[in-house]
Amino acid sequence: MRALWLLLFLGLACCPFSTTEDGIGPSEKKSKKAKPKIKEEDNVLVLNKGNFDRALNETKYLLVEFYISLSGPSQTLAVEFAKAAEQLKKEAVDIRLGKVDVTEQKDLKKEFDIQEYPTLKFFVDGKRKNPIDCKGVREASGFITWVRRQIGPSTVLLNSTEQAKAFLDPEDLAVIGFFKSLQGEAVEVFSDSARDVPELPFGLTASGEVFAHFGVREDVVVVFQKGKSVHNEVPTDGKLNKLELTRLIKTFTMDLVTEYNLETSVKIFDVPVEHHMVLFIPKSSGTFNKTYENYLSAAPEFRGKIMFILVDTDETRNGRVIEYFRVREVEVPAVQILNLTSDARYKLPAEEVTTENLRRFCQSYLEGTAKRYFSSEEIPEGWDKKPVKVLVGKNFDRVAFNDRNHVFVMFYAPWCHECQKLLPIWEELGEMYEDRKNMVIAKIDVAANEVLLTNLEHYPFFRYFPAGSETEVVPYRGERTLDAFDQYLEEQIQARKKDSPKAEKETVLNEEAKATPKEEL
Repeated sequence: MRALWLLLFLGLACCPFSTTEDGIGPSEKKSKKAKPKIKEEDNVLVLNKGNFDRALNETKYLLVEFYISLSGPSQTLAVEFAKAAEQLKKEAVDIRLGKVDVTEQKDLKKEFDIQEYPTLKFFVDGKRKNPIDCKGVREASGFITWVRRQIGPSTVLLNSTEQAKAFLDPEDLAVIGFFKSLQGEAVEVFSDSARDVPELPFGLTASGEVFAHFGVREDVVVVFQKGKSVHNEVPTDGKLNKLELTRLIKTFTMDLVTEYNLETSVKIFDVPVEHHMVLFIPKSSGTFNKTYENYLSAAPEFRGKIMFILVDTDETRNGRVIEYFRVREVEVPAVQILNLTSDARYKLPAEEVTTENLRRFCQSYLEGTAKRYFSSEEIPEGWDKKPVKVLVGKNFDRVAFNDRNHVFVMFYAPWCHECQKLLPIWEELGEMYEDRKNMVIAKIDVAANEVLLTNLEHYPFFRYFPAGSETEVVPYRGERTLDAFDQYLEEQIQARKKDSPKAEKETVLNEEAKATPKEEL
């Protein structure tokens, strides 16, 4: 608006009023044209840098999807988002849904730090800063419930047994918070958790009658399934942890054991449980039923702490997942735990997948005593005989971190198209440096071999390991051409020569020689 006022002011200041028949006199009013409406697609506002402020100013509550048009998850969510937009547009004039294509609107992507696609943010009262993140919502009904819980009560107040029964009867899953007082931190945490789990109805009661009907004597959060209590969460010292409570309740929206497939993959990562245990087994196996029963039996004890997932190794579409975990056919049934934060993997240290073995494995993992698992191929015969040395997990550290040689490594995956294009160039580089003293060109298939490195990238990526260091790893960021690789190595070699102890000693001797006056004959 300030810019508009400035333009109007400049326009009036520069143009004197005209009193001619064709002009507009000072007492006359010029008719204003109405602004065109912001473009909509399927009742969703199409937002960009130019109209974003206007959308915020004209809408009290605005939920915005930041997406990439060619992204599969973005396309899937768009359908449900449009359904929610249609219903909210009919029911509530103050609530609108909008979308931003970040491939075109890079300024908005940067401003709101959009890292994943799709990302949803909720803007209130036209405020551009610190929008509320909307996570884990994928269905139209969920979007509608989520928005309503942000702007109004997130729970249903239950003042009688009849109300509580009516609340539970139509629901498969529901949550009720029993609190003797409706004031306090625990109630606030419970209400905040309800806003983050729109998939389930949340009830709240302080009624002694309702307490008595359900046999409740203390403050507690109860998860009900088909009207029966399936889990009780008692506040510790009168307090609840929002993250832990939300995580626990979210897990009830999933099965105890969730089979991985295209439909469930997104939901699995929506649940904020960072520890995933995965059973790899062919459903056609004669031992499948017994193994699955054991796996299922161990799951209830660790609900909310470890998510139990099943991968059918008969299913060809699961090939990438099996490859990621580096599970070989001869190893199945196999069980691993993955820490999503550190990307560390742990392997069941027992041959039999029994309930007791699984329980011990989970306990040791949660207690931090489980041993991290690193997969590796066997060291191939003649691995060091060709210009490009072949590294695997078992010989990587010994070769990369050594006192004598500088090592330049290509990290690749056989199925990666870009890797296949670059491997011949890497072989040429190896031939160029084959007879070069103290320089090793190497490669490692990271789809089959795991190494302990931080800041891994998309394949292929490259790292330089200078001689004499047990920790230094230098990422290569240059062009992926033979000349660029060659130039980079020469620069590294020269730089290391200057920094070497021998070079330092020579510099000191030279300086001393210069400082010593020459004797005259």
